[in-house]
Amino acid sequence: MSMLAEGVVGSIASVGYGLAAIGPGIGVGLIFGNGVQAMARQPEAAGLIRSNMFIGFALTEALALIGIVMPFVFGTGK
Repeated sequence: MSMLAEGVVGSIASVGYGLAAIGPGIGVGLIFGNGVQAMARQPEAAGLIRSNMFIGFALTEALALIGIVMPFVFGTGK
């Protein structure tokens, strides 16, 4: 039975990361979708929009990286 419990703990960490990756995935889609739409509406501001878009992308991806690290930080400590 303990082998089953160890397998469940590993699965919970995987599910936790999967849930943590949903938010950044949606965020990246919104950032690039709205960025492309803004560049289509204001072509003269494309450089500023693009730079802001990449800053937002980097900050959003940082959340996904934090989601990868947290299961290791708060692990069982074996």
